[in-house]
Amino acid sequence: MKSSLTSSDAYRYGFQGFKGKIKCYLLCHGFKVTYFMRMAKNGSLFLRWFYRLMFMRNMVKFGVATHWSLTVGKGLYIGHFGGIVINPNAKIGDNCNINQGVTIGAENRGARKGAPTIGNRVWIDANSVVVGNITIGDNVLIAPLTLVNFDVPSNSMVIGNPAKIIPNEHATEGYINRCV
Repeated sequence: MKSSLTSSDAYRYGFQGFKGKIKCYLLCHGFKVTYFMRMAKNGSLFLRWFYRLMFMRNMVKFGVATHWSLTVGKGLYIGHFGGIVINPNAKIGDNCNINQGVTIGAENRGARKGAPTIGNRVWIDANSVVVGNITIGDNVLIAPLTLVNFDVPSNSMVIGNPAKIIPNEHATEGYINRCV
């Protein structure tokens, strides 16, 4: 299962097959973080520790703060590194794009205590914040500099601060490519 997940991640970066996965590893920083995160969950005790050390090294090197226990679907794409914070209790679906400066965080108290659940085909643009025990539906585009602390229905765009939901059947068309 982990092999197909890493292959789907490499495909999102535009690489296929074993040679493509090697090229993706050498060229794509986001793939490195995702690869070691996925590998740190499986394997023998020694390999798990090795992959966890490599994950932590790449996490610091590329500015992606999360945990190897993060639940992520197929085809995660981290387009630009730096300043990305993802709560380990968040759940991220298939074919999601995360850009620089994004925070996917938890609220510690109140009605939205907990971390977000993000659906499939979600584009989270630069410096956006998704926080609290909320659900982001499928085919959602979150515009740059947007604070989202409420549920977002599928097939919509979220823009501004305070955020506004704009229904759109083709919200991520042209943004998310090479879906798996």
